[in-house]
Amino acid sequence: MSTLKKIIIDGIEVEVDGAMTLLQAAEEVGIEIPRFCYHERLSIAGNCRMCLVEVVGGPPKPTASCAMQVRDLRGGPNGEPPLVKTNSPMVKKAREGVMEFLLINHPLDCPICDQGGECDLQDQAMAYGVDFSRYREPKRASENLDLGPLVATQMTRCISCTRCVRFTTEVAGITQMGQTGRGEDSEITSYLNQTLDSNLQGNIIDLCPVGALTSKPYAFTARPWELTKTESIDVMDALGSNIRIDTKGREVMRILPRNHDGVNEEWISDKSRFVWDGLRRQRLDVPYVRENGKLRKASWAEALATAAAAMKGRKVAGLVGDLAPVEAAWSLKLLVEGLGGRIECRTDGARLPAGNRSAYVGTAAIEDIDTAKRIVLIGTDPRNEAPVLNARIRKAWAQGAEVSLIGKPVDLTYDHAHLGTDRAALVSLAAQPVDEARRGGIVIVGQGALTEADGEAVLAHAMKLTEAMGAKLLVLHTAAARVGAMDAGCVTEGGMPAAIEGAEVIFNLGADEVEIAPGAIVIYQGSHGDRGAHRADVILPAAAWTEEAGLFVNTEGRPQLAFRAGFPPGEAKENWAILRALSAELGQTLPWDTLPALRRKLVEAVPHLGRIDRVAANDWQPLPLRDPARADFRLAVRDFYLTNPIARASALMGEVSALAAARRHPPLAAE
Repeated sequence: MSTLKKIIIDGIEVEVDGAMTLLQAAEEVGIEIPRFCYHERLSIAGNCRMCLVEVVGGPPKPTASCAMQVRDLRGGPNGEPPLVKTNSPMVKKAREGVMEFLLINHPLDCPICDQGGECDLQDQAMAYGVDFSRYREPKRASENLDLGPLVATQMTRCISCTRCVRFTTEVAGITQMGQTGRGEDSEITSYLNQTLDSNLQGNIIDLCPVGALTSKPYAFTARPWELTKTESIDVMDALGSNIRIDTKGREVMRILPRNHDGVNEEWISDKSRFVWDGLRRQRLDVPYVRENGKLRKASWAEALATAAAAMKGRKVAGLVGDLAPVEAAWSLKLLVEGLGGRIECRTDGARLPAGNRSAYVGTAAIEDIDTAKRIVLIGTDPRNEAPVLNARIRKAWAQGAEVSLIGKPVDLTYDHAHLGTDRAALVSLAAQPVDEARRGGIVIVGQGALTEADGEAVLAHAMKLTEAMGAKLLVLHTAAARVGAMDAGCVTEGGMPAAIEGAEVIFNLGADEVEIAPGAIVIYQGSHGDRGAHRADVILPAAAWTEEAGLFVNTEGRPQLAFRAGFPPGEAKENWAILRALSAELGQTLPWDTLPALRRKLVEAVPHLGRIDRVAANDWQPLPLRDPARADFRLAVRDFYLTNPIARASALMGEVSALAAARRHPPLAAE
């Protein structure tokens, strides 16, 4: 139980939780203490000694503020609060000494180092160091590591803060990195020269306070002050991680995480971080029309006229892809339904009940995982479907949560009870009484459990289990656009088969994971020359998610805004603008000319989409129980790195995917 304690820091009296460290207490009053090894989301190492402070009345030497708790301090002789100084002569001398030691072997690589301009060591050497060195001996050198195609290493720059070791061990849940040797021979290394087997490894680039770990694909391409920085939302999975997109001219140079405690904390997956090279390749930059069996380039006027002529008087179906913003999905819904057609966003066949938000989103927030004492995973592999969410589950497990899995056995990076692989295990668990001491927690249902014919029956039993446990439900989606499109009503009773049954024209809004049978005319609107474009009769080139402003609703039902970081290539246009132009060509003009006007209409129709960054409370509506099939659960994601057109266009994602496949199937020696 926490107890408040008074403390005086640099003459400022503050009352803080006794469990806080001196460094955290100083931050409460706005005093910055330099640090290299300390990080808020990692365990305390206390080995860089940069955060030294003076405790008055304590030992006659400086104290590491990251490792000393407020409750361990003694007050003055007359009951005065403990006194801490962060800028006394003792502290200044100690910091100068620490900085001098750190720079003994650190090379003067700043002009060629990718960390230059955003380097903690540079900044703190300027603020707390001295302008000379007493050392004339040769600097020690270290051999570089091969961690794979994502993270570049220059280990001579390493200051042994161990942030990378603690992240990979504690957050990512892998054991390939560590520190070996003692004294001058100590070094950070990967055991047996292994590459990192994690889809969160790129986060050690952000954590490294010097230039020892940098981004291999971004190396030597730009300096931070040359980049335009845009806050946005990630669409590589349905978590809705907050990101920053850095552009140079018209090109995306890198993608970095932004802190959001309720969603991704400050981590992103490797696909989110490194997929940007896919934005440059296989792009659709002009309209195409199929003539005599072959696609040829066309003008916008011709392509729109051809599309409109095909849609008039015919039975039309609309398909919403996995990366479409809500504005585009809703525009397509109004356009297609205005022609008497049908629209569907559940293109993977997921049996998600329309109109019941407690069933297709759930009742839990992602943040609820942190405090859950019991977590049940059904038909999902969160390590590949939402790696950052999986790290959050691992954090709950490390704090004592009991994790159970029903479905295909997978490596989740943490211990868990495997309760079975099939529907019978779920039905059995849902029927068991739960004692009061184990009530509560969270049930997470993956798309692999819902895409079969009995998906709704599986979801009904998952909801029954949620009720029996007194828990909350979270439906873990794999498509960033799915929840928003469901909210906008882009659904047909009977799902995909009913939507496209008898359709003469199919308007495909970036649904590249769908095989469309021969016969129907296909109008494809998307950003990349992927599967959907190969089947198309008319291609309308659209912006990727970094090239237009858009609204996305994440897997917990939180609406978030993605902002435009650059412009689409060639003649490609924003998705909503293409649909607005097509509606005019069809003689059914949509009632807006600007994106703000569209959003106003959208929020009028679906009010909770206007409450940006807030998770709406969903009324609990359990589904009627039916017996599911007798079959094992399957997984929704086969290859984490190649799940969408942007990722499949990325050469780097292809390389990492091949490396992961080789790791899963090591070569066998001949006997």
